Amino acid sequence: MPFSGWCRRSFLKASLIATLALFSGETAWANILTDEELQPGRLNLLNTHTGEHLNVTYRDRDGRYDQQAIDAINWLLRCHHTNEVHPIDIRTVEYLNQVHQRLDGEHEIHVISAYRSPEYNALLRRQGQGVAKHSLHLEGRALDIRIPGVNLSTLHRVALNLKMGGVGYYPETGFIHLDSGSFRTW
Repeated sequence: MPFSGWCRRSFLKASLIATLALFSGETAWANILTDEELQPGRLNLLNTHTGEHLNVTYRDRDGRYDQQAIDAINWLLRCHHTNEVHPIDIRTVEYLNQVHQRLDGEHEIHVISAYRSPEYNALLRRQGQGVAKHSLHLEGRALDIRIPGVNLSTLHRVALNLKMGGVGYYPETGFIHLDSGSFRTW
């Protein structure tokens, strides 16, 4: 059964889980998915700035997260300018995983931008790179990606259909933006 987006019940359940996770130190985002939708969380990533690869299973089929795998994801998605590591929002990781699974889950995902330190974000703004002053990248809640072998418009359409967060489309530079904010497009 494909995941068709958020309904009020899913949103309320996710909000409750996120609140409990914040206070318990546990990450339970996978609990909002039904048994049919819950496959192991697996990502094959390449950081395009550092050249580092990571092929990792970060969540098992029962919804349990592997902290070492999450730490490895956080390291790979660190600010490449400062090497500062920041936790990547698990909702962003799950959004990326859902997109990847809809595209067969076999491709390597090229990450152009993930966490950005305030220093690096300010530098990009001074250079006129068009980054937002209060970007969700600063909170570890956004990713800019492309998947070689997958048409960018297809990647964009799949992300839009999930309606799990923000989706930006940048065909001129060859990537899409995903974030765990509210659903919106640009």
